[in-house]
Amino acid sequence: MLDKNNLLCFYQLNLVSGSIRILPEIWPVIIFYDERNFQGRSYECMSDCADITSYLSRCQSCRVESGCFMVYDRPNYMGNQYFMRRGEYRDMQRMMSIGMTFDSIRSCRMIPHHKGQFRMRIYERENFGGQMYELSDDCDSIMDRYRMSDCMSCNVMDGHWLMYEQPHYRGRMMYMRPGEYRSFRDVGFSGMRFMSMRRIMDMC
Repeated sequence: MLDKNNLLCFYQLNLVSGSIRILPEIWPVIIFYDERNFQGRSYECMSDCADITSYLSRCQSCRVESGCFMVYDRPNYMGNQYFMRRGEYRDMQRMMSIGMTFDSIRSCRMIPHHKGQFRMRIYERENFGGQMYELSDDCDSIMDRYRMSDCMSCNVMDGHWLMYEQPHYRGRMMYMRPGEYRSFRDVGFSGMRFMSMRRIMDMC
């Protein structure tokens, strides 16, 4: 069993120019606690978890030891979302300004680190209808850049992204992995539009 109190590393063997080289990799770790200030019962997670309530009835603090995660207020990666990078979150209730009840985290998803290019196509209407623009960098306002008043579907070709309901990366957010998103209603965002988006470039 690896010691999670220190920076976690594991090693893999890579064949490089006919020789074997050992490379360290960071193992993503997030720990949930049912009381504030990292007290009470805890649940340690190193991958996706579709239903945290199988381990904890509530979550009032959290520590990300390595990597990056998205947390959700409904099971199966649905509902309101929040991006969490390495750090300590002593009181989830202080983070309720985006409208998420953080004592009821129900699922979490580990975000893999992406080293290549970033590409995403955004569409004005559902099912890839209306105006279309392709992004390869952050966009703090689709209205200012493209005169586009709505984004209701998208196709993520490369990289991992965060989309926000307001310009300048404010308001509720949604994590986008590579894939087609014909309607945001399918992931629990009925009637919501997204006005800004940025690449996840942290060492996740």
